[in-house]
Amino acid sequence: MLENPRSPRVRAVAKLAKKPARQESGLFLLEGPQAVAEALTYRPQLLVELYATPTALERYTDIGQTAVDAGVDVEFVTEEVLESMADTVTPQGFVAVCHQFPTAAKDVFAAEPKLVAILEEVRDPGNAGTIIRAADAAGADAVVFSGRTVDLYNPKVVRSSTGSIFHLPVAVGAHLEDVLQRARGAGLQVLAADIDGEDLLAARSAGVLDAPTAWLFGNEARGLSDEHRDAADRAITVPIYGQAESMNLATAASVCLYESAFAHRS
Repeated sequence: MLENPRSPRVRAVAKLAKKPARQESGLFLLEGPQAVAEALTYRPQLLVELYATPTALERYTDIGQTAVDAGVDVEFVTEEVLESMADTVTPQGFVAVCHQFPTAAKDVFAAEPKLVAILEEVRDPGNAGTIIRAADAAGADAVVFSGRTVDLYNPKVVRSSTGSIFHLPVAVGAHLEDVLQRARGAGLQVLAADIDGEDLLAARSAGVLDAPTAWLFGNEARGLSDEHRDAADRAITVPIYGQAESMNLATAASVCLYESAFAHRS
């Protein structure tokens, strides 16, 4: 059992909470039973190290069995060691180190997707991770991070995705102009989510959402630039019927993605 929270090995894991360490190593941090279970089920080859407290492994026996079936060794650690490794205050008994596995935008669109979420300069990691989760739930084919969007492997992005990063391709490091060109080349329309756009319900009634679509979502505070909004085929807004001043980006993105999913399945 690993017991020293100040050991070089523990410090090396903890450093992955910072972007420079992730860039240098090509690794990232995974925390909590749900995320670990998804990684073991869908991408076990990515796991480099898996740490757990004895109590957690007793509670989540299915994770232990899945690790055995996948040929992944589990190393026991104390609660203190786990807390030193993790980015969160309460990692719930599991921490893992995984290889990064980004996808290229060209591969996303070469697969002839029908529904894609494009994030342009989305900076909040909680929003980014939640949009990945929503895209996964809505049956989207991929997510693309463009511009200065937050690092996909930021611990909060990974946590907020609740394991969905292991379910669908997420492309990173793309330039928006290239992404939009590839989207159109794959037969997708580009719909910009924008406060000044046409009403989502009206667009839905007009059959706009029936076509294969790449939804474009912008920065939480500034939205999309005029240039980027104009580069889309049309702008769509999620109407607010109550007194709320605005809608959280991840919530609005979830609505847009699901409306497209409903249209594609109706």
